[in-house]
Amino acid sequence: MGSSTISATYRQWLMLQNLPRGRWAGTAELQQVLQQEGIDVNLRTIQRDLVAMAEFFPLESNGLSPQGWRWKSDAPATQLPHMTSSQALTFMMVEQHLKLLMPTSVLKELHPWFDNARQQMKQGVSPAHRWTDKVRIVPPTQPLIPPTVDAEALQTIQEAVLKERRIDALYDSRTKKKALNLELDPLAIVQRGTVLYLIAVGKSLSSGQATDAIRLFAMHRFKKAWLRDEKARKPKDFNLDDYLTKGGLGFGDGSIKKLKVIFSKEAGEHLYESKLSKDQVIKELPDGRLEVTATVADTPQLAWWLRGMGASDSTKKHH
Repeated sequence: MGSSTISATYRQWLMLQNLPRGRWAGTAELQQVLQQEGIDVNLRTIQRDLVAMAEFFPLESNGLSPQGWRWKSDAPATQLPHMTSSQALTFMMVEQHLKLLMPTSVLKELHPWFDNARQQMKQGVSPAHRWTDKVRIVPPTQPLIPPTVDAEALQTIQEAVLKERRIDALYDSRTKKKALNLELDPLAIVQRGTVLYLIAVGKSLSSGQATDAIRLFAMHRFKKAWLRDEKARKPKDFNLDDYLTKGGLGFGDGSIKKLKVIFSKEAGEHLYESKLSKDQVIKELPDGRLEVTATVADTPQLAWWLRGMGASDSTKKHH
């Protein structure tokens, strides 16, 4: 086999490896990929290669000018080596537990891998293949049916977070009892129980009310979302972990307090193992009850939890 044939084969293999699923890639994009690998080839040659490869591989073009190419949605992941049982298990767990938190565009790219994993798990007999029958995640509270999320709006918002772009959105406000036109700078997506939330800053286009403070938006209340070209603005001091630690997802205002509360022994005993905070102290009282002090975020979620644990206002002392 001559060197020119080897070069052409390697070039075409790289193109197949870099063709996406779910979106269109033009010849100019593929040319950049090849150039990064040290292959200098013109657009006409790339187009000719794609047409030739489409006769043997499940590729499709959009027929536009310039033409876009991609793998067909039902194309098997033929470029994958044999998937091990551990790899198949990992893909199964990712699909089951992380699909709401992963960008839709990324999930579409992974569909052939998920299909491969399911097929592998059906055929295998190793202990790993039985793992999914032996592991469950059980919510600590009353199970609720997840609200319906508009798929197109979710995909747009995920893309905005991924690419750090601004969005326009139509949002059903529960407090204002009407739909609001919002201009938002998305910061992050967080799942709390069965509900997804967008963390963002921005302004309301319909009321003119400034919403530059970091706010939570329930994903299922977005009716429409449009991606804008502008880069999203990120507050200088914003850190997702800090925001959550201070009670951001507990719908608080970020304030911290020293909590002192008394539980029955049965209700509070688990706090020896699962602490409220790193500085938590538990004191056993003469009557057997437990006095717990801890520095915590002051949120409605904390109040709900204390009530559910049987701690009333008369047993709480704030300092």
